[in-house]
Amino acid sequence: MKVVAFNGSARKDGNTAILLNLVLDEIKGEGIDTEGIQLAGRSLQGCIACYQCFSSKDRRCAVEKDEMNSYIAKMLEADGILLGSPTYFADLTVNMKALIERCGMVARANGDMFKRKVGAGVIAVRRAGATHVLSSINYFFMIGQMIVPGSNYWNLGIGREIGDVLNDAEGIQTMKNLGQNMAWLLKKIHG
Repeated sequence: MKVVAFNGSARKDGNTAILLNLVLDEIKGEGIDTEGIQLAGRSLQGCIACYQCFSSKDRRCAVEKDEMNSYIAKMLEADGILLGSPTYFADLTVNMKALIERCGMVARANGDMFKRKVGAGVIAVRRAGATHVLSSINYFFMIGQMIVPGSNYWNLGIGREIGDVLNDAEGIQTMKNLGQNMAWLLKKIHG
C-alpha cells in the first residue's frame, strides 16, 4: 500500500508541509509506504476544457507542458491521496486548484479512475477560511467516488510563520488522528 501527498503551498517545507508530514508519519508508522510531492516553484495550468481526455481515454491530460501527467500517474498508483493547501483568501492555492481540475477531469474521463481510493485534505490557516478550502478538496474526492476518513476535528492547523502550526496542539492531534484513521481504513480496504 502507498499514500501520496501533494503540498499545494507556494512555501516549500512550510506549515502545510509540516501538517502533511504529521499525517504521513502516522501512516508510515503503520507500515504503509508514503511519498510527498511539493508543488512550490511549479507552474501548473488549470484545465483548458479541451475534453481530449474523454476522447483518448489514456489516463493522461492532453496538456503536456508541465508535470501534471506524472502527478496523475502518482495518484493512480497510490491507494491513498493527501492534498494539502494553505488558505489563500479563503480558498485553495492556484497550483492545488489546477491539480484538482486536471486530475479530476482525467479521472472522470476514464471511468472515475480514483474510485474507492482513500483521500483526505490537510489545510494550513492563519485565521479563517480553512473550512472552505477543506470543502473544496473534499468535493474533488467525493465526486470521484473516493472514501474520505475523518479526524477528531476539521483537518486544519493554525499558524502564519513557518513552524507556527507546531504550537497548535489541537491541530497536531487532529493530523495524528487523521493519519491513524487513514492507515486503519487502508488496511481494512486492502487487508
